[in-house]
Amino acid sequence: MASVTFEHVTKRYDGTVAVRDLNLDVADGELLVLVGPSGCGKTTALRMIAGLEPITDGRLLIGDRVVNNLAPVQRDIAMVFQSYALYPHMTVYDNLAFGLRNKKVPRKEIDARVNQAAEILDLGALLKRKPKQLSGGQRQRVALGRAIVREPSAFLMDEPLSNLDAKLRVATRAEILKLQERLGVTTVYVTHDQVEAMTMGDRIAVMNQGVLQQVGKPEELYEDPANTFVAGFIGSPAMNLVPASVVGGGGSGRIVGFRPEHIDAGTRPADGLSFAARVEVVEYLGDEQIAHLLIDGTPVVAKLPVEERLTTGETMQFGVAGDKLRFFDAETEQRVRS
Repeated sequence: MASVTFEHVTKRYDGTVAVRDLNLDVADGELLVLVGPSGCGKTTALRMIAGLEPITDGRLLIGDRVVNNLAPVQRDIAMVFQSYALYPHMTVYDNLAFGLRNKKVPRKEIDARVNQAAEILDLGALLKRKPKQLSGGQRQRVALGRAIVREPSAFLMDEPLSNLDAKLRVATRAEILKLQERLGVTTVYVTHDQVEAMTMGDRIAVMNQGVLQQVGKPEELYEDPANTFVAGFIGSPAMNLVPASVVGGGGSGRIVGFRPEHIDAGTRPADGLSFAARVEVVEYLGDEQIAHLLIDGTPVVAKLPVEERLTTGETMQFGVAGDKLRFFDAETEQRVRS
């Protein structure tokens, strides 16, 4: 196992900066999620670890080795891609064994590693099948197994669940978590899905336009976002961000943030915000309702219990407790703590 360290790493393409001055430490055995919108630099960062993209400036270390100039095969990593990239003419067994055979690993050791991976991933009954005979989830497990048999220092996963349907994504997400905990291998996982990031990462690194915005445990990013980008990206539905004056929060030049789940209907908290809003749309989800509100033309989303159903068109009083409010500078978009 090994740590992964970015030291002032920058990547440029023909003058365009894809990753800018990235400083990030991934601890030995940690599962770190790189998350952000398309084009934020997260996949480029992963590909630099893999050796698939050269580094323009800075140093990249795997363990205590600087790997800037090492070929991918010398880095002792295994990568799982969005596409399964299985050999269609080979059986599951041969797909798992292929990389080991190329490395001239003895046959008995190959057999032992393949069977161990098959046991871990519940692939034992599928070893003689070919990829076309497998479901999407089974193919993804084979792709994971191919990484496991290599016994690498680090796993790199590039949106491995994006081709699966919603139900299978949840199930496979749990399998990856159990697998990583069992093997204890350092894992860098790239996704654009903040729900995946929140549920999977020991820590999350949020990127935007090539710049690392914040890194921390999921609860830290949820409770204590460093800026409006992180506040609006982490959480589902996203945090409400409105001019403080709109909701009576005072402080010119400030944005006040509060999460939909922290809004209460019909309350006037003594130390928080209280505002009247018109109910525009209500989404009933069984165990909760998502209400789209309008405050003097400013949209706000509330996530509420269903015991008291809201009615479209009515105007109601809403409140947010003071300890749930987060303030940001309107110009810099950075968190204001005073």
